[in-house]
Amino acid sequence: MTTNDLESAQDASTMIGIIGAGNLGQALARTALRAARKVVISNSRGPESLAPVVAALGAGVSAGTVREAAAASIVAIAVPWSSVPTAVSGLQWHGQTVIDATNAWDAELGGRTSSELVADLVPGARLVKAANTLWAEVLGADPHEAGGRRVIFLSGDDAAAKASVVELFDAAGFFVIDVGDLVTGGRMQQQGGPLSGQNLVGLAPVR
Repeated sequence: MTTNDLESAQDASTMIGIIGAGNLGQALARTALRAARKVVISNSRGPESLAPVVAALGAGVSAGTVREAAAASIVAIAVPWSSVPTAVSGLQWHGQTVIDATNAWDAELGGRTSSELVADLVPGARLVKAANTLWAEVLGADPHEAGGRRVIFLSGDDAAAKASVVELFDAAGFFVIDVGDLVTGGRMQQQGGPLSGQNLVGLAPVR
């Protein structure tokens, strides 16, 4: 393996792919940049349409196709709930960690959690529910506040996938709280759950 091949492999292993380039997608890109990660951001209209977004986000962010974003080691879904099936249609998942940052506004879920439904759409991925309880402008802002760090919740069924998402958000400056498995935690996090919309600050214990 050449030095360039090794560097490319290392970049791929730390790259964050984002499907969706609206307010939420851009907020997640800023979060990833704070964690010193490179970002490939995508939308349904193609990379050429994202030139203004990439310019505004700055160094470390590139525009790609949805397939290119989905090839990253960690992929965030940041599209409106009704657009999720189309956004991930036809993508192949080979163990990537997928962050479900969506909210099912006024949707009929049939008694299941929204993230269970998203998990069905990304077979082969390891789904983690995260980054959906804060408004995009709050998520994208500096999480250091009032002497502490803004709280972000996550849940999922795969311990390694959750650990990789904890590492990402911790490096970005957030106080990360694991609220359990995808059903239990996802129900608390999703729209209408007790954690939805909560903007909390975690303080380090006094020693």
